[in-house]
Order: sequence, then C-alpha cells, then structure tokens
Amino acid sequence: MNSTFWRGRRVLVTGHTGFKGAWLSLWLKRLGAEVSGLALAPDGAPHLYGLAGVDGDVRSTIADIQDGARVESAMRAARPEIVLHLAAQSLVRKSYRDPVETFAVNTLGPAIVLNAARQSGDVRAIVIVTSDKCYENREWLWPYRENEPMGGHDPYSASKGAAELVAQAMRRSYFRADAADAHPARVATARAGNVIGGGDFSEDRLIPDLVRGAASASGEAVLRNPKAVRPWQHALDPLCGYLMLAERLCTQPEGGFDEGWNFGPDNGDARAVGAVAQDFMQALGAGTLVHRVDPNAPHEAHLLQLDSAKARAKLGWRPALALPDAIGWTADWYKAWRGGADMRAHTLGQIDAYMARLEDVSA
Repeated sequence: MNSTFWRGRRVLVTGHTGFKGAWLSLWLKRLGAEVSGLALAPDGAPHLYGLAGVDGDVRSTIADIQDGARVESAMRAARPEIVLHLAAQSLVRKSYRDPVETFAVNTLGPAIVLNAARQSGDVRAIVIVTSDKCYENREWLWPYRENEPMGGHDPYSASKGAAELVAQAMRRSYFRADAADAHPARVATARAGNVIGGGDFSEDRLIPDLVRGAASASGEAVLRNPKAVRPWQHALDPLCGYLMLAERLCTQPEGGFDEGWNFGPDNGDARAVGAVAQDFMQALGAGTLVHRVDPNAPHEAHLLQLDSAKARAKLGWRPALALPDAIGWTADWYKAWRGGADMRAHTLGQIDAYMARLEDVSA
C-alpha cells in the first residue's frame, strides 16, 4: 500500500460510526487524508467510534443512507475524490427479524450512494463493500472466486448479492468509458471474510458475544454453531485491501480494476467457530465456553471460504496478520479496554503496528 497516496485526499466513508468504518476512518486520518463520514449514530454503547475518539477526526454527517437528499448533500459538502461505502445492516440474525429493512439498507443504499456520486465531478474511485456471503453458497469445499454466481439463503446474504448486482448495473450504465454521459469515476466491489478486531460490540457476533459472556456474572460464553467453518481475519487486512483497490481505481482508471474483489484470509485461516472461540477465550484469559443448541435457530451457512488469488496477483495484496495474530491482537484490545486504558492510543497503536507489519510483508 502506498501510504503517501492518501495524504491530503478527500475521502467519504459511509458507515463511519460502525466497527469497520471507525477503524477505517482512524486509519485514513493517520495517513493524512481529509475524512468525511455519513452514517447513523452509533448503535448503543460502548462503541469503537466513541472509545477511540473518531468523531474528532471526521467531518461527520449523521443521517440514514436511504435518505437520498442527505446523501447528495453530504457528497456536495465533502467533494470526495474517493468514496468507501461501508454503511449496511450487517447482521444475519437481524435480517431474519427485519428482512425489509435489511434489503432496503443493503440494496438501495449502494444505489443511492452511486447515484449521488455521479452528480459530483470530483469523485474518481468508489469501493462498495459487500460480503463473502454474497455468493450462492453450495456448502462445498472449494473457496469462492469472484466469478461465482451471486445468491444467498437468508435475507442478509441475498441483500449482499443484490448489492453486487446493483453496483454492476450502475457501473455499466454510468461509470465506464463507453457509457452514455460517462462519469470518470471507477466503481469496484469488495468482499471480505468474517472480520474480528477490537471495538466490535455488535449483537450475535462471535467475539462480542464471547466478551460479554466472559464479563457476565456466570462467566459463561455461549456458542450456538461451533462446527461452522468461516474465513476469519482481522479487520485491518480487508481494510488494507479496500485502500489498495481505491488507489488503483484512481491511478489506473482504465486498468480493469473496476470489478468485484475478494479479500479473504489464507486458506488455513478458515476454521471452525468452536476452535476460534477456544483460542480467543484462552488469549482473553477469562470466561468459560458453553455450547447450547437452539432448535429454533434460523439457518446459517456451515462452510464458506474465499479465493483471494486475484487480489494477490493483480493488487499485490495479502493478509499481514495470520489468524493467531488476529486473535491475539483482538484479545489484547479488549483486555486493554477492560483495564481502563486509553483506547484511542491503543487502537492507533495497533494501526501503526499493522503498517509496520505491511512493510515486513512487502519486503
């Protein structure tokens, strides 16, 4: 990654108050970018956005991504060269409870952002972040490549597959050199695996559930699907991929980078939920794992892996943190938080350590 590329760049991050958005906003500010954000207010407390003091680094607009007028207003005010769209309803179980809202946010949201971007003459690169769950999951042993069919069993997964189709249609219609009234920006989509990292307090996610369980009166952390295999990675690894992709879209607009990209971990880091939970609890040094079967639980995929060969070959991207490191860094963050540490300093320290790791990986 070319860190100097970001110095002075105007960047709009949607979803900047969320877990990945907060990490990304902090990192961009660290790189010297001028960061604007558009998102809903943080959901509940605690949250990384507040603990790490992200608000002081971002020109923030608190608004719903479905509000087209507010999105267009924020785009005009920010005049971004680069748009990184992370705003989403990101929880599978919540999608079962509220499928209409999930489809609205995850499918209409990208269309609204892309439509607002095409009204701006400043935008040069747009990365729409979707999910590894966008693929039609056949529960097979092979990792999914970018040319696999979109699909999704549950509302969340289907909404992410639909977001990919929306981005593709908008790209073909407005953001290619051969499109009518072609816009100079280039549009790509990015699909990451199951991200972990400090500062995630969402419901129905493995690491936050383990942290809450360990801190409860019983000290019990409950697992609901320990045999499911997922592609685990620290949040900073796919975020690095998004930044590298956006840079290429800007610097090589006709280089063919405006397509879908996987940013998943090494194949050996696709592991069962139970194994990851056990390693995390050991690193955290607190709590007891308990497995309780819920016969009424909604369907969730049992096997899912990503093939990131294209990102390695064409972008030079590769994960900088193996799974043991990702688990260790995540546990260290939560231990620091529980110990009353300065979480802005701690989070920035991990970003700095990650950038140093990148130099080692690329050496």
